[in-house]
Amino acid sequence: MTTRLPLLIATGLLALGAHAALASGSSAPFEQYQPDPTLKSASKANLEGRVRHACAVVQARMTSAPEASLERPCGCYAKQTMRSLDESELEAYRVTGYFNDTARAKALSALDACKLQRPV
Repeated sequence: MTTRLPLLIATGLLALGAHAALASGSSAPFEQYQPDPTLKSASKANLEGRVRHACAVVQARMTSAPEASLERPCGCYAKQTMRSLDESELEAYRVTGYFNDTARAKALSALDACKLQRPV
């Protein structure tokens, strides 16, 4: 669980900006982060599920809403984000555990489209 939490938070930062890290465009905060090795072989559906969960965790913290209440908007966000990624962005996510700059921009657009809060 402790291995998944940083991944979920990182994904959430991107997805939910998935925090300031997403919006900032810099991957510097993640330089020492070690991604979950199962990302490399995870199915796209599994990756989408991880992004959805990270979204719910981060949005719940940002809005003080229960995670369960964010299931639908975070599902929207995860689907839109994952469908918008090209193969190189998806591969970068698998290797690093977070979205690169171009994927981050797509994630931010998905946040807006799904009416989720952007990180500050």
